[in-house]
Amino acid sequence: MDCFRGSFYHTARNQQGRKSAFHRSQTLEFKDGNAVARRPSVGIGQAPLASEQLTHQEATELAIETPELIYGPARRSKFPEFIPAYVAFDNKVLRFFAYFKQSVLYSPDEDCRVRPVIIYYYLVDDSMCLFEPKMKNSGIPQGKRIKRQRLPKNDHGEHYHWKDLNLAMDLEVFGVMYRIIACDAFTEGFMESEGIILNDPEPMPVDLYTARRQIFLPTFQTPSDFDSLRQFLTLDRQVLRFYAMWDDADSLYGETNPVTIMYYLVDDTVEVREVHEPNSGRDPFPILMRRQKLPKILKPDMKSFPTCVLEVSTKEVDEYYSPKDFQLGQTVTLLGRYFLLYDCDTFTKNYYQTNYPNMEMKPMELPERVLKYQGRKWDIPPYNGFGSLEDSLQNCLSLIPEPPKKDVIKLLENDHKVLRYSARLESQKPEDEGRRFILSYFLANDMISIFEKPSRNSGIIPGKFLEKTRVPKPGSTVENAEFYSPADFAIGATVEVFGHRFVLTDADHYVLKYLESISDQIPGHTLDSLRQRLGIGTEINQPAEQNADNDVVEPTS
Repeated sequence: MDCFRGSFYHTARNQQGRKSAFHRSQTLEFKDGNAVARRPSVGIGQAPLASEQLTHQEATELAIETPELIYGPARRSKFPEFIPAYVAFDNKVLRFFAYFKQSVLYSPDEDCRVRPVIIYYYLVDDSMCLFEPKMKNSGIPQGKRIKRQRLPKNDHGEHYHWKDLNLAMDLEVFGVMYRIIACDAFTEGFMESEGIILNDPEPMPVDLYTARRQIFLPTFQTPSDFDSLRQFLTLDRQVLRFYAMWDDADSLYGETNPVTIMYYLVDDTVEVREVHEPNSGRDPFPILMRRQKLPKILKPDMKSFPTCVLEVSTKEVDEYYSPKDFQLGQTVTLLGRYFLLYDCDTFTKNYYQTNYPNMEMKPMELPERVLKYQGRKWDIPPYNGFGSLEDSLQNCLSLIPEPPKKDVIKLLENDHKVLRYSARLESQKPEDEGRRFILSYFLANDMISIFEKPSRNSGIIPGKFLEKTRVPKPGSTVENAEFYSPADFAIGATVEVFGHRFVLTDADHYVLKYLESISDQIPGHTLDSLRQRLGIGTEINQPAEQNADNDVVEPTS
């Protein structure tokens, strides 16, 4: 091996003396945006690497060569390796089993109670923890009795050490005496390795109260032949439904109300629900009788039993209601209430045909219910003049009135379509003689607005006379409201608007054109009056006002 190394070194020096390039090859590159180093494939000046010229056998010999052949054996320490306590004793816990006795006062059956505990000793920091195993239905707060800490041994500031613990000994902690009786296998091996001889383990004393609870008291009641489990598995979610009438006419403000009686076959319980009609005014609580077993026959010595105060148990009842007690056409008494059975559902009929073929489940016809308020006419107060008739009617229909519904299709089709008429005011006052108005009818919402034209030296301020609103006809009521429509606006007709009378004198050409498009809905005399007033040969764009003033003033929007 030494000859090989000398020849290789000599060859390398000879090659280096003849070199002219001494640059090193690139060994850094970027991969996925990160700079990484790679092993060079050639040496300085593109010379082959010495490792590349080695054979497989030579590379193997160099790999298995130990440094001891060159540098000699490694020096060993004269001292053993130091291991700290927190490493040596980490996760090493001693476990002891113990118990303590708790005194029980004023009990003739026991004077004390034995409560087992587990004592954990952590070797890493000499701390201890006491834990009491939880017992179901014990009624005693159990679990961790003393949290992990160093427990005091005496009043001189000393603490308990694992050397102070042994089996068959008493351990006093915070005034409570614990008796250590056993330990686990790890604790036993650790104590023996440290040279501590453990005492013999002791048995856990028997707790009289716990032992007495495990003894079942003898029962002298003959078990029933009825299999309740089979009833649950076969009859679960099967319910008999009866339709009945509850006769409550004897009570104050009483009447006959429809109810539904539900009989649950799985546990022979009965539930009664009221059937509420819309807008009946009753509270939304349909349960008349909660689901329960209803007694049918009480024992003779229980006739004076205060059932209104105490619940009736199985000891006071001879017989409960069963499916054979529900017959259509008969009245059944449930908790003092009378129910007339008149019909049932299909499942109930099939159940009775299979199990009770002798009982005929034929529905009966009931007389029509005569309600107290049937046929009563609700009086709607007269219109007070505030708002529209529809808004005033909504206050009578609901407690929280809602706005009247609008015809959206009509609003979209007739948007910006207005019929304009010229009118004069019919009045007994001489100052109203020359007043002229323009009446506009909006086809989108059937509203009317009135605009007064200016008149020179009249002393009356012109402008808006009536805001857009629906005008009812004379004699209209809130119940039967009739409003003006284009069919009522004939030339010469009188339109009464909230006590003011207007006489139509003229109209636009668009009015005649629109009314002719719906001539099947317009009376003939209305169309004839418009044709006669406007004239057949009149141009479309000619102003509609043909009276003495000879001008039309359009109302401002």
